[in-house]
Amino acid sequence: MAKENEFKVGDRVAWRGPGTIRGRIKEQLTAPMEIKGHHVAASEENPQYLVVSDESGEEAAHKPSALRKVD
Repeated sequence: MAKENEFKVGDRVAWRGPGTIRGRIKEQLTAPMEIKGHHVAASEENPQYLVVSDESGEEAAHKPSALRKVD
Protein backbone atom coordinates (compact mmCIF):
# COMPACT_ATOMS: atom_id res chain seq x y z
CA MET A 1 0.00 0.00 0.00
CA ALA A 2 1.12 3.54 -0.66
CA LYS A 3 2.01 6.12 1.97
CA GLU A 4 -0.22 9.20 2.29
CA ASN A 5 2.35 11.51 0.72
CA GLU A 6 2.43 9.36 -2.41
CA PHE A 7 -1.05 10.44 -3.57
CA LYS A 8 -2.06 13.64 -5.29
CA VAL A 9 -5.25 14.93 -6.89
CA GLY A 10 -5.86 13.16 -10.19
CA ASP A 11 -3.94 9.97 -9.35
CA ARG A 12 -5.60 6.76 -10.52
CA VAL A 13 -6.10 4.37 -7.61
CA ALA A 14 -7.82 1.10 -6.74
CA TRP A 15 -9.44 -0.11 -3.52
CA ARG A 16 -11.42 -3.10 -2.32
CA GLY A 17 -15.18 -3.03 -2.21
CA PRO A 18 -17.39 -5.59 -3.84
CA GLY A 19 -14.41 -6.58 -6.00
CA THR A 20 -11.67 -4.16 -6.96
CA ILE A 21 -12.88 -0.62 -7.62
CA ARG A 22 -10.88 1.88 -9.63
CA GLY A 23 -11.14 5.63 -9.67
CA ARG A 24 -9.33 8.93 -9.17
CA ILE A 25 -8.26 11.00 -6.20
CA LYS A 26 -10.50 14.07 -6.12
CA GLU A 27 -9.26 15.73 -2.93
CA GLN A 28 -7.08 15.22 0.13
CA LEU A 29 -9.18 15.54 3.30
CA THR A 30 -7.48 17.08 6.33
CA ALA A 31 -10.46 17.94 8.53
CA PRO A 32 -13.39 15.90 9.91
CA MET A 33 -16.47 15.83 7.68
CA GLU A 34 -19.55 13.81 6.73
CA ILE A 35 -19.85 12.00 3.41
CA LYS A 36 -23.12 10.23 2.58
CA GLY A 37 -23.99 10.06 6.27
CA HIS A 38 -20.63 8.62 7.33
CA HIS A 39 -18.22 10.47 9.60
CA VAL A 40 -14.73 10.86 8.12
CA ALA A 41 -12.16 11.37 10.88
CA ALA A 42 -9.56 13.06 8.68
CA SER A 43 -6.96 15.45 10.12
CA GLU A 44 -3.69 17.11 9.14
CA GLU A 45 -1.84 14.28 10.91
CA ASN A 46 -4.06 11.53 9.45
CA PRO A 47 -5.35 12.65 6.06
CA GLN A 48 -7.84 10.66 4.05
CA TYR A 49 -8.67 10.88 0.37
CA LEU A 50 -11.92 11.61 -1.43
CA VAL A 51 -12.05 9.25 -4.40
CA VAL A 52 -14.49 9.01 -7.30
CA SER A 53 -15.32 5.61 -8.77
CA ASP A 54 -14.73 5.32 -12.53
CA GLU A 55 -17.71 2.98 -12.87
CA SER A 56 -20.41 4.54 -10.70
CA GLY A 57 -19.18 8.12 -10.30
CA GLU A 58 -19.86 7.86 -6.56
CA GLU A 59 -17.57 9.54 -4.03
CA ALA A 60 -16.09 7.87 -0.95
CA ALA A 61 -13.37 8.65 1.57
CA HIS A 62 -10.51 6.21 2.18
CA LYS A 63 -7.44 6.04 4.36
CA PRO A 64 -4.17 5.95 2.41
CA SER A 65 -3.56 2.37 3.54
CA ALA A 66 -6.72 1.24 1.68
CA LEU A 67 -5.57 2.68 -1.66
CA ARG A 68 -2.99 1.63 -4.22
CA LYS A 69 -1.87 3.44 -7.35
CA VAL A 70 -2.78 1.95 -10.72
CA ASP A 71 -1.98 2.87 -14.31
